[in-house]
Amino acid sequence: MPKITQLLFDCDNTLVLSEELAFVACAALSNELLEEKGVADRYTGPQLMADFVGQNFRGVVMGLQKKYGFTLDPKQVDDLVGQELGRVIATLKEKAQPCVGVMPVLEKLYKEKKYGLAVVSSSALSRVQASVEKVGQDKFFPPDHIFSAATSLPVPTTKPDPAIYLHACKVIGKEPGECVAVEDSKSGALSGVRAGIPVIGYVGSYEGEMKQREMNALLKDLGVKVIMDDWADFEKCLAEIEAL
Repeated sequence: MPKITQLLFDCDNTLVLSEELAFVACAALSNELLEEKGVADRYTGPQLMADFVGQNFRGVVMGLQKKYGFTLDPKQVDDLVGQELGRVIATLKEKAQPCVGVMPVLEKLYKEKKYGLAVVSSSALSRVQASVEKVGQDKFFPPDHIFSAATSLPVPTTKPDPAIYLHACKVIGKEPGECVAVEDSKSGALSGVRAGIPVIGYVGSYEGEMKQREMNALLKDLGVKVIMDDWADFEKCLAEIEAL
């Protein structure tokens, strides 16, 4: 296995506790769309998160169209994505917090300079930037090493498409095998695995031991190399991958 020289972190619920906040805003807009289309179903934030965690709002809109059998033209989709982004950023700037235990890990990695550090997210770049800035993590990442599947690519996409990971590797100048990704969701883990990047699956942001066990098994089935319950275990998890 090549020497690991680059770490690639998902943002939402891996670095920043942002998924629940974002999905509350997403659910409100999704329900407005469903009402407009004459669909009786409504989502709470947690329900929408259960169906679409790890995807950006463009992916949510595509999934709703498929599930409920309606069609939006590209401009309508773009308009909805823009509306959702504004609502979510306002919420994150007010309420976002770092994931438990991540700050000391980032501080140490940044000081040691052993690995390059980057963020690779499905979310829009402005949302990712708002999240990491709110919690004081922006100092750890070069501005041009924060990547968004919704913004950084010629054609917007979302995880589990591996395109954003492959793009990040190309821009940084690393082969996938020289990197390790840290992901919390099925979509994110699949994106990393499909890009050929060893993945650490982080389950510490899931509520309850039962849900964490469920995600542990799911992520392993997807090809995740190591499961991390707590950020305090990061060095040990990384060492396990480096020993493969």
